[in-house]
Amino acid sequence: MPELEGVALVTGGGRGIGANVARELAAAGMEVVVAARSRDQVEAVAEETGGRALELDVTSRESVERAFAEAGPVDLLVANAGTGNRGTAWELDPDDWWNVFEVNVRGVHLCCRAAIPGMLERGRGRIVIVGSGSAYLPGATETGYTASKAAACRYGETLANALRDRIPVFVISPGLVRTAMTEGSFADDAPWTPPECAPRLVRALASGEFDALAGRYLHAEHDPPESLRGRVDEILEHDWNAIRLRRP
Repeated sequence: MPELEGVALVTGGGRGIGANVARELAAAGMEVVVAARSRDQVEAVAEETGGRALELDVTSRESVERAFAEAGPVDLLVANAGTGNRGTAWELDPDDWWNVFEVNVRGVHLCCRAAIPGMLERGRGRIVIVGSGSAYLPGATETGYTASKAAACRYGETLANALRDRIPVFVISPGLVRTAMTEGSFADDAPWTPPECAPRLVRALASGEFDALAGRYLHAEHDPPESLRGRVDEILEHDWNAIRLRRP
């Protein structure tokens, strides 16, 4: 795997997927800013990785702008913070349902909005948005998380178009990873994704090797770096790894 340099800011970095991404990027040589609402958790991961801890509420414009000002120049933004809820749409409190969009969509936008101007000014930078297969997989019944992740995926694709040839933007699915958020929601024999897959994919995307795939939906388990290396041209030629309406 490639060695990296520069500063990475990982939202939702205090636990689960975000913490593992922070560890991988630090091991690759990046200085990692670990950001989340839980101060004790981000401080623990920052201490472990030799990075910096920032308390951050991605739903708050003021909190995001303050955190990015404190972080300084960011070379890689990993917009990982996410949440979900359980229950049927008509039984959930509307504010609880909408909070999922506040975190999963507004939070992504606020962080991208804070990071992009500096990246453009310096002429370098990359963004990885953590999406989900729930954005397109059939059969789901939970409306908040699935719809918010579909919005985040489409946001990432269109943002990549807007920043083409300047700032690569990627959307990834980490797969079904055992975390505090997924615990109790799936059976033990569900198709769990190894937790190391997402961090390895983020590290590869941060290297610049796959910049041609900006805007594409990449699955941490099904599109590992070693597989992508031989498929870039094919993916672009056939317009794969994208959510499209196709008619017969």
